[in-house]
Amino acid sequence: MADTLSNLAKPAGATREKVRLGRGPGSGLGKTSGRGQKGQYARSRGFKPHFEGGQTPLQRRLPKRGFKNTAFAKITIEVNVGDLDGFTAGANVDESALVAHGLVRGRYDRIKVLGSGEITKPVTVTAHAFSKSAAAKIEKAGGKVVLLTPGAGASAERNP
Repeated sequence: MADTLSNLAKPAGATREKVRLGRGPGSGLGKTSGRGQKGQYARSRGFKPHFEGGQTPLQRRLPKRGFKNTAFAKITIEVNVGDLDGFTAGANVDESALVAHGLVRGRYDRIKVLGSGEITKPVTVTAHAFSKSAAAKIEKAGGKVVLLTPGAGASAERNP
């Protein structure tokens, strides 16, 4: 087997020589290099991006509406009440505890607790925002809801 692999070669005619364009009239593809005379197809630049042959391009036909301020938009990360059931009873669940448990990661500005799932243990949850159902479920389980002020507790990853 080793002999065969070390002596492999391409079969005859498998590789063709590259056609060299514009190398004089004797080559058969000299002067215009097979592109014909003048016109858009003969130009080196080719087509403009999104060019639709003189028809008004799609991006100009569609209405321009709205504005998304992605540069300064606040990134809110959601945590469900059901995810908080993994903490021990009486635990203080804040930003650092959520990061340590892997419930919050990546870039964010705010943490919001949503009401999906059930919680059975009393825990103190500190976050920037709570849905009404999330706050009700936490308090029903005997826990406490602490609302952070807008400036406090911003992510270290967001503001290096």
